[in-house]
Amino acid sequence: MRTTDASAWGLAARPIAGGVQIGLHVPDRDLTVALDLTCEEARAYARAILAAAGDATERTFPHLQIPEA
Repeated sequence: MRTTDASAWGLAARPIAGGVQIGLHVPDRDLTVALDLTCEEARAYARAILAAAGDATERTFPHLQIPEA
């Protein structure tokens, strides 16, 4: 996994026999994790990451108040 920012998290995927290996690197915690997943597990993991990103976006950005006409 390579990033242009040394403090940035890294996420990579590579095919393996029977599925995919997901690699996650968190430099601030000096943590690297590799998950060997089946294709079905990898799809579920991807859906969970997308859901978490959407939830974080909803919690982070203020909701605009639209005035009533």
